[in-house]
Amino acid sequence: QVQLVESGGGLAQAGGSLRLSCAVSGRIHKNYVLAWFRLPPGKEREFVASIRWSSDHTKYVETVKGRFTISRDNGKNTVYLQMDRLIPEDTGTYYCAARLAAGVDWTFTAYKYYTNWGQGTQVTVSS
Repeated sequence: QVQLVESGGGLAQAGGSLRLSCAVSGRIHKNYVLAWFRLPPGKEREFVASIRWSSDHTKYVETVKGRFTISRDNGKNTVYLQMDRLIPEDTGTYYCAARLAAGVDWTFTAYKYYTNWGQGTQVTVSS
């Protein structure tokens, strides 16, 4: 089991940037996949990006490709989400999530596959 704590949310103007951090603690297995989800107001939780703990394989939802970058620092046990060229539609509560996935199922983006969740951090983008 791992524990996840997000930080770095806040208010940004459209076109601006924010960087979210997710501190990971506990027993971190090499087959963990770390992901960011978001909950826009009035909408369902949606996948944003994921990264494998033991490789540089990443996956993004189409709407953030080219604007967001997920990365990790294994030495600091931290996963980041660099968000550039923000748009108002990026507004929402952002959650860090983790799951074990050794095979191709690491690409699954449905939130039901993720077993560990942080408490969330709010991101608000003004126009």
